[in-house]
Amino acid sequence: MSDPHILLTGESLALGMPRHDMLPEYHKWENDARTILGYGNQWAQSWEVRAAGYERQRGNERYQQFEVVRLTDNAAVGMTVLQVNTYVRTAEFVIVLAPDERGKGHAAEAARLTLDWAFHLAALRMVWLKVLEPNRAGVAAYEKAGFRQSGRLRKSGYWLGQPVDELLMDALPEDFPGPSAVTAALGD
Repeated sequence: MSDPHILLTGESLALGMPRHDMLPEYHKWENDARTILGYGNQWAQSWEVRAAGYERQRGNERYQQFEVVRLTDNAAVGMTVLQVNTYVRTAEFVIVLAPDERGKGHAAEAARLTLDWAFHLAALRMVWLKVLEPNRAGVAAYEKAGFRQSGRLRKSGYWLGQPVDELLMDALPEDFPGPSAVTAALGD
């Protein structure tokens, strides 16, 4: 595996460039049963579909991906994505963590670093996400990162085979909980 290319450093995690040689690992994370449950999907994705999707995504400026890297050993522990709407300067946030890295507080820090990038470098006006209501750990992590509940889509998702509400959450630059890793890196 190649070494990570770090873009932004936080307290225990960093955001890095996605690495092609890590694609098989990313594919495993995305097809873990708990990931599928959390996304409200019902099916795993084939390797061929994922590999083709990676090639399309990496040249798409509206699909900004970050590898989440643990600083103590430079191990990849997840991915975050900003699906950018360039017309209105907003983005949808998506995260996936490696199955053995869940429950360690990584989601909140990874989301916070991604918001930091979104607001202080990408100059986005707002970042939003959808989370299934039963995913209480996800909701808590997103709130800790600066997201606020802003609405709900009734019975639009599935949790353990049952229809559930999806919560809409959003964050504005003024919601960002300081300090900023971006401004700290610039010496401000």
